[in-house]
Amino acid sequence: MNYLKYHALGNDYLVLDPKGGSELPAEEAIVRICHRNFGLGSDGILYGPLETEKADFGLRILNPDGSEAEKSGNGLRIFARYLYDTGAVKNDAFTVDTLGGVVTCQIADGAESITVDMGEVQFGIAPTPADGSEQSGPNIGQSLSFNGKTQTVYVADIGNPHCVLVQDEISAKQAHEDGALIEVHEAFPNRTNVQFLKVIDRSNIQIEIWERGAGYTLASGSSSSAAAAVAHRIGLCDRDITVHMPGGKIAIHIDDNFAIRMTGPATRVASMNFDEEALGFKVEG
Repeated sequence: MNYLKYHALGNDYLVLDPKGGSELPAEEAIVRICHRNFGLGSDGILYGPLETEKADFGLRILNPDGSEAEKSGNGLRIFARYLYDTGAVKNDAFTVDTLGGVVTCQIADGAESITVDMGEVQFGIAPTPADGSEQSGPNIGQSLSFNGKTQTVYVADIGNPHCVLVQDEISAKQAHEDGALIEVHEAFPNRTNVQFLKVIDRSNIQIEIWERGAGYTLASGSSSSAAAAVAHRIGLCDRDITVHMPGGKIAIHIDDNFAIRMTGPATRVASMNFDEEALGFKVEG
């Protein structure tokens, strides 16, 4: 099977186009194909374009553990770039249907940047307090215990789930250690993406990311959207925020209803053919 590999600030995906009869691989095969040593290596597979009545194009997003993601900001920019590269779209806005909802994409001249209207962020709490009460207003934080400590977290959903922790200092080590535990915390029965957020100033934040189904990630569009929305909601930042990540920067604009407009790059890497011989070797550990 032939895959087109792209990355968005180091967050890489393989695009598999069903045109020509390519079927989505089984879960076990997806794990092997995405493996960094035994496969082509990626943070997931984008399967599309698919036919849909809801939008111009349909898209399925598969994590490297074989699970399916509702939405991916970087994945959407990569998919938009693929559609542009293949002549399916030009510079006019178009829509993409994902499990997490329909989004609108637009590609700048020369494909130097891609803007995606990601939808509205919904803030919530998980789990529901024992007294059945609900939290509203700017104080949307809740206490979460993990790894022998209790911290305030902020739950946000933009078609996929996020848990944001505001910290004075952040690190990749913290994302690996605490992010992995929070992803599978009992408070999140469907697991969650995790962001560790440091406010630089009212227009800039820095995040480290642990992605559900993928692990430590250099960049994430939906994580940038959720983290920026939380920073604005609790009064730490203004509406236009640059999100700094290990892989690079994404620009986020937040409107009155917490609808997110995300702008960032997507880069073509290679055309790659996966040999099914690679499916025959068992990965130990």
